[in-house]
This record gives sequence, C-alpha cells and structure tokens, in this order.
Amino acid sequence: MAFWTLVFYFQLLAVAPPPPTEITVALDGSGDFRSIQAAIESLPDSAAEQRVIVVKPGVYREKIFLEKHHVTLRGMSETTVQIRTAEARDIWRSQHPDDWGAAVLNLRATDIHLENLTVVNEYGFLAPGDTTIFVHEKPKVVRRNGHQFALRAFPPTTRLVVKNCTFRALGGDTVSPWNTADGMYFFQNCTMEGDVDFYCPRGWSWAENCRFVCHNLNAAIWHDGTGNESAKTVLKNCSFTGDSGYALGRYHRDAQFYLVDCQFSADMADRPIYKVKKDTALQWPERIFYHNCHRTGGDFGWHRDNVPDSLAQQITWDWTFEKKWSITP
Repeated sequence: MAFWTLVFYFQLLAVAPPPPTEITVALDGSGDFRSIQAAIESLPDSAAEQRVIVVKPGVYREKIFLEKHHVTLRGMSETTVQIRTAEARDIWRSQHPDDWGAAVLNLRATDIHLENLTVVNEYGFLAPGDTTIFVHEKPKVVRRNGHQFALRAFPPTTRLVVKNCTFRALGGDTVSPWNTADGMYFFQNCTMEGDVDFYCPRGWSWAENCRFVCHNLNAAIWHDGTGNESAKTVLKNCSFTGDSGYALGRYHRDAQFYLVDCQFSADMADRPIYKVKKDTALQWPERIFYHNCHRTGGDFGWHRDNVPDSLAQQITWDWTFEKKWSITP
C-alpha cells in the first residue's frame, strides 16, 4: 500500500465515529427504530460492554427475542413503557417443539439488563375462560390460568439484572429464569403477579424490595437448585399479598429458600413452603430459612427465625452468588 494511501486510511480511522452504544425506540418515529425487536436485530451479536436500547413511552405490542449478549433494555419509566402480548404456553407448544417464543420476553444470552419496563402476558386477562384445542387430532384443554410466561430465560442466560420492572400474568410461571447449571439473576424493586409458581427461578437468584401478588392457593414462589448444593433463591425485604388463602411457596426438585425481612399479608394461608408429592429423588434435605419475616395480623410458627443474626448479616448478593459476579446496582 502506497504511503499516501496509508495516511488517508488512518485519517479516516481517526475521524470515523465509534459504533453507537445507545439507540432509541419510539412508536412515533422520533427514535432510531419503531420496534424493540428491530433495535435488537440492529446490534452485533456480542460486545465487550453493554449496548443500551432506550425505549420511549408507549404500549409495544410485540414479542421480544433477545439472543445478543450485553444488551440493556431501558424504559424511560416503568409505568409508561409497556410490552404486551397474549400467549398461552399450551397453545404455543401445540405448534412448536419448545418454549422459545412462548413468552413476551424470550431471553437466550448473557449479561442482559432490564430496567423501567412493564411486561404483560395478556392471555389470562383477555380469555373469557378455558378453551379446547386439538393437538394431533386429540382435544386439549387450555386453562385461562395455565402457564403464561411474561419472562422466560433459556441457557446460557446468566448475570441477568432486572430493576424497577413489573411482570404480570394471570397464569403460572410469570417470571421464569431457567438456567439450572449456572444461571444467576438479580431482581430489585420489581412487582411480579401471577398464578401458581409465578416466580420460579432455577439456579441462583436474588430478589430485593420486590412485591409479589398471587392469584392461586397452591404457591406463589418456587425454586429449582438441581445439581448444585449451593444454588438458592434469596428474597430480601419483599412483600407478599394475594387472593385469600394463597400459599407462600413449594418445590418438587432440590431447592433452597432464604427469606429475610419479608412481609406477608393477612390473606396468606397457614401453610409452610412444602414439597409437592412427586416421585422426585432429592439429594439434600429440606432447606428453608427465615429471618425477621412477619405477617399482618400475627405470625405463623413455621416462619419463625431459623437463621442466626450473624448469618443474616452476611446474606448479600455477593454471598448469594458466591462472589462469582460483581454487581453494581
């Protein structure tokens, strides 16, 4: 390459703008894109730092597929940015081989941040009742309150940060980050609403200052820690309410629960977190721990403190994730 050609080439490099690290979505066309999915698809598959997609106020009626690492979806406010679609898992699975696409937010990447968003699976809110579909010419009942994902995370999703978000469904499994092997999830200042097991992480999960609204009498929360004795779900300073007689939680695989400084409404049933009667072999004994948790109208004996003060003070996100993940909330 000639000398002056090289000089011109390096001059171009010097003045060329870096690729954008922040792009904007707006329904009215005032941003870079009109849809969240189009903004996601415009990004390279991976990057060393977070790419931020700022979402302006509006109701975005789209289903999101996010398979690109280091992406932040940031709404301008939790109450004004809504992502909505209606999808029953049973209907989706009758036409597809797996759950990819059964949720409003479908995640399959590492280092995803979700901020200031309301995500609603509208199926149960819109359905007039149970319905019957035919799968391979056989009838199948789709319940109005059956499984309805607002968020479904697939492996290799880990280091998922969720702040100031609302997730709503009228069915089970509303928030389902499912990476048993090495999934780590951080929820802060979030509201979650749904039917049975509507907050059901697999792996390691931390929820802080979150609000849980349960529309089922069987269980609000669930955990799967299969294959790793240290896997756990920690709920710190969270509040629970729901339909009269709702139960706090359950599990049917190896699980580990820590509830610290949590508040339960008077509507909660006098029923401990329990194991579902299934023929599932468990590697470890029951591990359900409470510290300073109280119920309006009087405490039940089963959620009395069984964690010493000295250990309760150590229960932080660093402790939960075993210092494998440095979080800056």
